[in-house]
Amino acid sequence: MTTLVDKLACENLKALVPYESARRLFAASDNNQDAQIPVWLNANESPFANDYVLDCERLNRYPDCQPRSLIRTYAAYARVYDTQLLVSRGADEGIELLIRAFCTSGKDRILICPPTYGMYAISAQTCNVGVDIAPLNADFTLDLEAIKAFKDKVNVVFICSPNNPTGTSVAAEQIKQVLTHFADSALVVVDEAYIEFDLKSSFARRIADYPNLVILRTLSKAFALAGIRCGFTLANEAIIHTLLKVIAPYPMPEPVAQIAAQAISSKGVSIMAEQVNIIGLEKNKLKQGLKAFSEIELVGDDKANFILFRCAQKQALMDFLVSNKMFIRDQSKQYSLANCLRITVGSAQQNAQLLALINQFYQTLGTPT
Repeated sequence: MTTLVDKLACENLKALVPYESARRLFAASDNNQDAQIPVWLNANESPFANDYVLDCERLNRYPDCQPRSLIRTYAAYARVYDTQLLVSRGADEGIELLIRAFCTSGKDRILICPPTYGMYAISAQTCNVGVDIAPLNADFTLDLEAIKAFKDKVNVVFICSPNNPTGTSVAAEQIKQVLTHFADSALVVVDEAYIEFDLKSSFARRIADYPNLVILRTLSKAFALAGIRCGFTLANEAIIHTLLKVIAPYPMPEPVAQIAAQAISSKGVSIMAEQVNIIGLEKNKLKQGLKAFSEIELVGDDKANFILFRCAQKQALMDFLVSNKMFIRDQSKQYSLANCLRITVGSAQQNAQLLALINQFYQTLGTPT
């Protein structure tokens, strides 16, 4: 069977290394019977878990491809027209749909700006679409000259803002320049998965100004709904219409649509805003705690719900935390992020536990804090 698989598998997949998601690296289910409760600060999830009501009356029916009530409610929240919105299984599906719809397999290419979210490249490689890079500057701003050099060479440009894993937001003027430069040659996708932590930087209301602008959104982060996989693509009608040609017939499960609609109701948005504020306060406390360690250097900015830092003892610290069931994310394989680790902001108790473990680690090394 292995020989048959090797014979039939797509050539572009044979050397592909799948995206190492937080759950692929450390499965939550593996620790259910462990006496020591694991702390998950590695996937930029919210520390909050909110309650929802489920109506089971429609569970025997196939769901709507694009649930109207959900589309209307999120469009109002994002301040766009209903026709400028598509809902999908997380923003990850939005990434794949854009590549499938606007890049020809074996011919076209996309552009990414590392260090950045890894699924842009993985989705492209899965579809046999080439990947070009224009690395960020040392201060994690866009290298505009490097990006502009790819005019007429790529079909889609991906920009993550706030950027994962650097926590930096891209200046509006830089995004405008990219949109204008590629106006007649490529889509510019601004991934706003973390935008609720830096709302003033959103470009969603500029869709009418830039026909090649696409915005990606999700309920996984600020809305504390990573478990339901619900994302949104915002763009002009022509782009949305094209994406609807390649999306699955029933992409949005009925329970997901119901929960998502409750989350983005007026009440749900108020809850989200309050929790974002709490996360912000905890983020500041965590930053101050990390600054107390002379071996730790904060990297990037804090415009999302995580903190990136560098330390020479990266691997030893990571191993120590894992041995104590404290899970954070190693980002050291990313472009220009040698020895970097990323911490999701958790609850006050989780953050305090993390800082205590880091202190314990450095005490064992005899390093003063």
